[in-house]
Amino acid sequence: MSLFKSSEERRIERDIKIRQGIRRIEKAIAEQGKFTNDFIKNARRAKDIGDSNQYNFIRSSLKKTAAFKKMLERQLLAVKSALIIKRQAEASSDFASAMGTMAREISRMFGETDLVRTQMDWEKAMAQSQTMEERTSMFLETIESASMSETADTPAEIVTDEEIDAMIEAEAQSVHAKDVDELDALRAELNAVKDSGQKESK
Repeated sequence: MSLFKSSEERRIERDIKIRQGIRRIEKAIAEQGKFTNDFIKNARRAKDIGDSNQYNFIRSSLKKTAAFKKMLERQLLAVKSALIIKRQAEASSDFASAMGTMAREISRMFGETDLVRTQMDWEKAMAQSQTMEERTSMFLETIESASMSETADTPAEIVTDEEIDAMIEAEAQSVHAKDVDELDALRAELNAVKDSGQKESK
């Protein structure tokens, strides 16, 4: 068993004790009801046999039992009413605690939000972005200039413009032939399905 209990654990223990107390009072009320019935039976029996002394004694005991039962019922009502008030207080306390937590959290978030610093970081990022764009542009221009220079320096006898054009045309024809082959295969598949359908209908 833990030596140090949380506030929630202590609250649960208190609730258990309250419920146990309510059950004991309810049990005592039920017992007084049983005692009342027994006293009534005994009083009738004493009256039937003509024992006035016993009848008066039982009658007095019955009166005390009825009074005690009524007192227990009042106690039960008081405990149940107090329990309702306790739960209302707990609900109010939970609300206040939750609002306090949210208030502290909101305050913390606003405290951590430095708009001046954010603006400075944003301006710095934009400046870096612009600088990066300029550097990238210069880098691309350098690459393009180098490529143009290499192309201009290429000897004519190695690769001619006509050969380049022929390579491009050959690639285009290859793609076209592939597309034609795919269309022919699709037509053949459709015709096969069509023929199959006609045979089944016959």
